[in-house]
Amino acid sequence: MSTPTTTKQDDLRSRMPNPLSFFPEMAQVAEGLHKAIANGVIPLTTIALLQLRAGQLLGSTYFTIRETNNLRRMGESEERITAVATWRDATYFTDAERVALELVEAVLTPNPSGERVSDELYAKASAHYDDKAMWTLIMAIAHIGFFTPAALIAKPIPGMPPGQNYSA
Repeated sequence: MSTPTTTKQDDLRSRMPNPLSFFPEMAQVAEGLHKAIANGVIPLTTIALLQLRAGQLLGSTYFTIRETNNLRRMGESEERITAVATWRDATYFTDAERVALELVEAVLTPNPSGERVSDELYAKASAHYDDKAMWTLIMAIAHIGFFTPAALIAKPIPGMPPGQNYSA
């Protein structure tokens, strides 16, 4: 049985240059979001799982590779990383992680029959997260929301560090 091969494009480029050359103040906004998310209230693995699921829902290779790499650096198993796509019936997640994944899906997925985040879902999340933790989850989703247009329109180079993931 042969091993599948992957290819890396040497000429891979983003569609657009780094936005910081036009809007240097974006670095402060991004830093503020990162600080809010990394406040220690919610495990960074939960944040990365949530953001990986967001990347999957958005169809963003940039986000999915970034968060997969982050989870691997944190020591997460390949099973947990892979199971994010099918988290509802996967046995790899805590109840608190499941609520975080459910919240990001509710926010990013239209609900033709009503509001996206129901009172029931909010109550379920509140059972696992206090007010500061809920705001941390909101900021983690906001972080993805803030960078979604750049990820989908500018298409930064997946797997490259910030600042090196845009064309020159």
